[in-house]
Amino acid sequence: MLKIVDRVLKYMIPDSTWHLDDPNGVYLTFDDGPTPGVTEWILATLEKYDAKATFFVLGKNAELYPDLYQKILAAGHKIGNHTYSHQKGWGMSLERYLEDVDYADSILKSELFRPPYARVTPAQMRAVAKRYKIVMWSIVSHDYNRRLSPRRVLHNVIDRIEPGSIVVFHDSDKAFRNMSYALTRTLEFVKKKGWKCRIIEL
Repeated sequence: MLKIVDRVLKYMIPDSTWHLDDPNGVYLTFDDGPTPGVTEWILATLEKYDAKATFFVLGKNAELYPDLYQKILAAGHKIGNHTYSHQKGWGMSLERYLEDVDYADSILKSELFRPPYARVTPAQMRAVAKRYKIVMWSIVSHDYNRRLSPRRVLHNVIDRIEPGSIVVFHDSDKAFRNMSYALTRTLEFVKKKGWKCRIIEL
């Protein structure tokens, strides 16, 4: 069951994707990368399980680490836009927010977009939806929350995952302890269910 905050966001952002109609596919996503030392580990782990994922990349990180960014693409994963500089839309003008999103697109060239923190105004999302396909989530792992144990993060995912789920992990140093524990075990869980991890194509 969706949390209240997700229901509110669905109302605020009607032109968005929260779940996909797929009888045996799940959709792992990674926000905030690429991050040296973390992205390589994610890519190696996904390869081990023959899994594909969608990386919602920050434009500034793709600029800082172009070789790492290219490794994501070379491995057959999908890229999404997560703004250039991880902006919260709240408190920003529509023009400034779109400028940041579009600048990231000049680097990433992706039709997919996910707003950082989901802290955006309805006007910002209406404008973004005219240019990009907005992808939200079915499940947030909360791997970035250091007050949570790795086991709790894992159960945030596997207790709710089902075919068509869009799952949020983070490609960051802050999330690595929890994410690395939960991702491997999530991939094992998905494998046992006979599901496939796929890229998001809208």
